[in-house]
Amino acid sequence: MTVLILTSEDDVTADMVVVHLNTAGVPVVRLDPADLTSGVALSGEYVHGAFSGHLSAAGRLVSLDGLRSVWVRRPGSAAARAAAPSAWLTEESAQALYGMLRGTPARWMNHPDAARRARHKPWQLRHAQYSGLPVPATLITTFPQAAREFAERYPDLVVKPVSGAHPQDPPRAVPTSRVAPGTDFAAVAYGPTLLQRRIAKQADVRLTAVGECLLAARKAADPDAGPESVDVRFAPSDAPWQPVQVPPRVAEAVHTYLREAELAYGAFDFAEDSDGTWWFLECNQSGQFGFVEVETGQPIARSIARWLGSPAPDERPERGAETGTPLP
Repeated sequence: MTVLILTSEDDVTADMVVVHLNTAGVPVVRLDPADLTSGVALSGEYVHGAFSGHLSAAGRLVSLDGLRSVWVRRPGSAAARAAAPSAWLTEESAQALYGMLRGTPARWMNHPDAARRARHKPWQLRHAQYSGLPVPATLITTFPQAAREFAERYPDLVVKPVSGAHPQDPPRAVPTSRVAPGTDFAAVAYGPTLLQRRIAKQADVRLTAVGECLLAARKAADPDAGPESVDVRFAPSDAPWQPVQVPPRVAEAVHTYLREAELAYGAFDFAEDSDGTWWFLECNQSGQFGFVEVETGQPIARSIARWLGSPAPDERPERGAETGTPLP
C-alpha cells in the first residue's frame, strides 16, 4: 500500500516525513498537482459498477486503489504549470484529481472538505469554544459602533486578519498588532475586522496534533518585551522552544476539536497567561512543524510517517501481507 503526498517540490518539511517512510520501507509517491498535464498524469475508469484509477509522476505509476493514505501538505493549484495554464484547466484538473481520490479507500491527512472548513477563523473560534478550549473575547465586525463598544469593554485589544496571509504572490504574512488607545474604528466599515482581547502572555505554545499523538512546545516570552510585542513570528524572544506536557483538560479539548472537525493533523497556537491558562488562538490544519522539531527534538515527522504508513483502525492485514519495517 502506497502513501501519496501532495505538496510542492521545495517542501523541506515533507522531506523530513519521507525520510522516515523510506526507512520503514513504505512506498511513497510525491507529486504537486500544479504539475498535472506537465509531468503528472492521471486516468480513471468507471465500468460495470467498478472504478480503476492510476496516477503517474516522476516515472512511477500507482494504482489509486493501492493508496493507504493521502497527505495533503502544501499542494499548488492544479495544472498551474501546464503548457497553457488557465482557470478552466485548473478547475477541470482539480475536479479530476481530487474527485478520483475521494472515491478511493485511502484515509486523509487532511480530507480536502474538512481542511477547507477548518481554514475559516470564525469557524475555528466557535469550534474551539464548543470543544472546551478557552478563547479570548473576540469580535469580527464591519460595524464601527460595535468595535467602539467592544473596545470600551476590553480596552486592551489586538487586531489580526480574518483569513490569514495576504493573497499576493508569494503570500505575505500579516502580523497581529496591538490596537492603539483612542482608535476611532471608522475604517472597520470598509472590511471585516477581527478584534481580540490581548492576552498578557508569559509564553507561546505550539501544540502539534497527529492523530491521537499530541506534542507541545513552549517558548517563554521576553520578560523585557513591551505590550506591543504580541506576534511571536515578528517579535520572537531569544528563549528556545522547549517540550512541555499538555494539561489533561487541554488534551481532552484538542482531541474533541480534531474528532469533530474530522482532522488527522492540526497545529494549534496558544498564548499562556500568568495563571498558566492556555488561550486558543488558532489551529492551522497544515501548519509547519519543522522549526519545532529541530529545536525540541520532538518526533513530529516520525509520528506523521507512522500515521500515514499504518493501516486504518478497522483495516485487518491478510496473512503474509505485512511488508516493510514497522515505524518505531
